[in-house]
Amino acid sequence: MVHPGAGNRDRTLQNALLHFDPALAVLPRAGILHRLDKDTTGLLVVARTPAAHTELTRQMQRREIERQYEAVCSGVMTAGGTVDRPIGRHRTDRVRMAVREDGREAITHYRVLERFRAHTHIRVSLETGRTHQIRVHFAHLHHPLVGDRTYGGRLLLPRGATPELIAALRAFPRQALHAAQLKLQHPRSGRTVEWRAPLPEDFRGLLEALRRDTAAATRAR
Repeated sequence: MVHPGAGNRDRTLQNALLHFDPALAVLPRAGILHRLDKDTTGLLVVARTPAAHTELTRQMQRREIERQYEAVCSGVMTAGGTVDRPIGRHRTDRVRMAVREDGREAITHYRVLERFRAHTHIRVSLETGRTHQIRVHFAHLHHPLVGDRTYGGRLLLPRGATPELIAALRAFPRQALHAAQLKLQHPRSGRTVEWRAPLPEDFRGLLEALRRDTAAATRAR
């Protein structure tokens, strides 16, 4: 499990991989097939040979690699669904992405795992892999991810929130997004392989604070 991002973090990860296996120097970006947003935790695909890199790139382009994420978003979502909205560079803020009719195709599927008083724990699968795709799509739905300083807007607190939850939400240091599962065809054997990464401590702590707040509100009725 890794905690990479773009820029310096991407370079740091590449250097770490090269230290682990100097032969990766012959591959683009030391074999890293795709990025995670800065401060998103979880799994990445890394090829170790040119042949594996070629095959895994083909699988990525054909959307054959299954990637699932877990996230906590603001607001109570009533059901799962699909967001099929194109994404492109924001017209005025070049650091951000945005839903744009002239953008590139972007498709995100999601389902509800757990509802709280003012937040929802969801599982997300990507059909495409645009920059900031999950964060942009859920902000577009008016359910931005908890802790997302770029797309999240103001902090959402349920009425009468417990001090524990207020502290947890205010202190959460990043967007609540975790790359939890990867599934692909092994480039050499062709068999299906799958990896899962457990939720990191900060994410688990946020969920527990949300659960205790919901339980406290239920008892107070």
